[in-house]
Amino acid sequence: MTLEEYKKEFSEEDAVGWLEIDKEFDRLYPGQEPKHFAPAISYMLGGDNPLDGVSYYESKKQEDHYHFITYGFSELYYDEEKINGEFSKWGFELTFRLKPFEADNENPSWAVALLQNIAKYVFSSGKWFEEFHYMPANGPIRLGTETEITALLFINDPEIEKKQTPHGEVSFLQIVGITGEEYNAILENQITVEELVDKLKENNPLLITDLNRKNKA
Repeated sequence: MTLEEYKKEFSEEDAVGWLEIDKEFDRLYPGQEPKHFAPAISYMLGGDNPLDGVSYYESKKQEDHYHFITYGFSELYYDEEKINGEFSKWGFELTFRLKPFEADNENPSWAVALLQNIAKYVFSSGKWFEEFHYMPANGPIRLGTETEITALLFINDPEIEKKQTPHGEVSFLQIVGITGEEYNAILENQITVEELVDKLKENNPLLITDLNRKNKA
């Protein structure tokens, strides 16, 4: 895209990258208005949370679940200097599919905090994620919860291809909750991340995280 084309298509008020993300979710959930969480004070103004927002949609695919998307790992706003970069900022946004959990009372706001915490790690360490990366959550992914899900791995979201945006490439990386035993099995080379993903997909092709799930490794 040339600078001329960029200026013709967008104005300085346009959240160019944000619109690109929304196109994908409008395709998946036509006509659905997502629930949206924005930090009270934006990161640019000194707030603690690096992401400008997290939305979630209600999906009925495979089984009822929430489908989260982050806004902020990629370049969201009009910026002529960011045209045609190889990657848009960190080059990804995170998604997360969550089976409704009774204690949430249909308000899974803890998942927003989880995504913001991952963003804090990326923004402060300068380390980013790619498919088949994994990390411990240092406890239950939903704090104070009796669950075996205490770690995460990253896969490409099964429903969203990586895309070229005016600011560069953006992948949609889905975080998937795994059990402590599964995480240890990866660390001890008893199973690769790819093998675990294939195993989990047998009964759960969309890799929806279920806090009540027991160990599979």
